[in-house]
Amino acid sequence: MRPTRPAVLVALAAGIALLVWGLLQAVYGSLPKLPWTMAPTMLLLALGEGFTAYNLWRRIRRRPGTRPVEPLMVARMAALAKASAHAGAAIAGIFTGFVLYLSSRLDKDVPREDFFVSIGTLVAALTLVGAAIWLEYACRVPKGPDDDRDEDASPPDPAHW
Repeated sequence: MRPTRPAVLVALAAGIALLVWGLLQAVYGSLPKLPWTMAPTMLLLALGEGFTAYNLWRRIRRRPGTRPVEPLMVARMAALAKASAHAGAAIAGIFTGFVLYLSSRLDKDVPREDFFVSIGTLVAALTLVGAAIWLEYACRVPKGPDDDRDEDASPPDPAHW
């Protein structure tokens, strides 16, 4: 599994934002008010991933007072981090689309409330993406003394003598 590339997350969010903005042009009037509960939920997820990232980072680097970590758990956390980063980027794209659409309709009560809910949820989604990237970084195994060696400094292959 390769590390998450920020360009992929930005492209995902931008594409979804444009799609949602275009869709809202046609259907916003028939939608119910946006629920405010999504922002605190994502902030709690981000807090959990941030806490896990910090603890996992310490355990992988064998800081004093920590237990060794099982490799399978690290792989699971890396998969969770990658999934959370992509989900957070998709949600950020959705609410960026809402923000773009609603920014010109702030003179009415319901669109103004939805605008502020969208801003809060967008910030929470970006926080989740940041925590997920940090968790993915924490899952990396640090380089050992043998990893710094040049490939040219390796002993010659006896088959090529």
